[in-house]
Amino acid sequence: MASAPGAEAEAIGPEPPDEIEAVPVRHLGRWIAAGIVLLIVASVIRSAVTNDRIEWGVVGSYLFDSRVLDGLRLTIELTVLGMAVGIVLGVLLALMRLSRNPVLSTVSWVYIWFFRGTPLLVQILIFFNIAALYPTIGLGIPLGPSFIHINGNSLVTPFFAGMLALGLNEGAYMSEIVRAGIISVDEGQFDAAKAVGMTQGQTMRRVVLPQAMRVIIPPTGNETISMLKNSSLVYVIAVKELLYTVTLIYSVNYKVIPLLIVASIWYLAATTVMSIGQYYLERHYGRGGPGVQSATLIERVFRGIAGRHDDVATQDQGPPVIPEHKA
Repeated sequence: MASAPGAEAEAIGPEPPDEIEAVPVRHLGRWIAAGIVLLIVASVIRSAVTNDRIEWGVVGSYLFDSRVLDGLRLTIELTVLGMAVGIVLGVLLALMRLSRNPVLSTVSWVYIWFFRGTPLLVQILIFFNIAALYPTIGLGIPLGPSFIHINGNSLVTPFFAGMLALGLNEGAYMSEIVRAGIISVDEGQFDAAKAVGMTQGQTMRRVVLPQAMRVIIPPTGNETISMLKNSSLVYVIAVKELLYTVTLIYSVNYKVIPLLIVASIWYLAATTVMSIGQYYLERHYGRGGPGVQSATLIERVFRGIAGRHDDVATQDQGPPVIPEHKA
C-alpha cells in the first residue's frame, strides 16, 4: 500500500532552517573619534619632535648622567623604605582601628586624622626641623629614666627626615586601605575559622588577609606610584633625589626644560615598571575571583577599536524549528 506524499514528508520532518549569517555591527562613530584622537596625538608628537627649543640632544646627553642616576637611586630608596614603613604601620593601625578596645581604636583614629589632615610638605619640614623641638632625643623607659641620649641633628638627617615623613604619612592611608580589605571579607569566614579552633591571630594571617589582598593590592599599587612622585617633595630639605639633582644641574647650565624632561622620562620609566608589577600581583591574588584573566592595556586598546566579539547583529530568522522524531 503506497503512502501519501504528505505523510512521507511529515515522517522525515521539516527542512532545517538556513544558517544564520552574523553581520558585525558597524561603529562609525568609534572610528571617527579614534581618527580625531590620532590626529591630535600626531600633532602633539610632531610639535615636540620639531621644536628646537626642547633641545633633545641635551636631553640625551644628561639622560644617563651619573648625577641623574644617583638621584634616581635615591628616589627609589625613598620610595621603597617609605612604602615599607607605610605598609607595616598601615596594617598595625588597621588592626587597632578594628579593635574593640576603645583606647586602641581612638589612638588609631587620631593618628589617621592628623596625618591625612595636614599636607605632606608640612610634615616633611616638621621632621626636618625636629631638632628645634628636641635637641636631644632620649631612649629609655616611657615616663621614666632615659638610658641613651642622641643629638637630634645627628640622628634626623635630611634623608631620614624625608623617609620618616613619607612613611608615617603613608601609614595613615594604608591603614584605611587595609581596613577596607579586611571588612570586605565575609563574616562567615571568621566564624568558620573560630569553629575549627583558630586563634584571632591565626584567623587574620591564614584566612582573612589572603582574601583581603584582592582588595588591598590595587590601591596599594597606586599608593606606591604616588609615593614615587611624592618623594620629589623632599627637595625642599636638600635631599639629592632625582628632581633636586636636575635642579642643581640646570641652575648652572640654564637648560631648564631639557633637564625637567630627563626627570620626567625617569619618573615615567619607574612608574611603568611598577604598573607592570602591580598588574601581575593583581592577577596572582585575584585567582578564583572575577576579572582574574583581565586583559592588558594593549589588548584593551585593540578590543576597543575593533569592537567586542559579541557586538554582532543577527538576521531575524524567526524562532528555531526543532524537527520531530518518530519513536
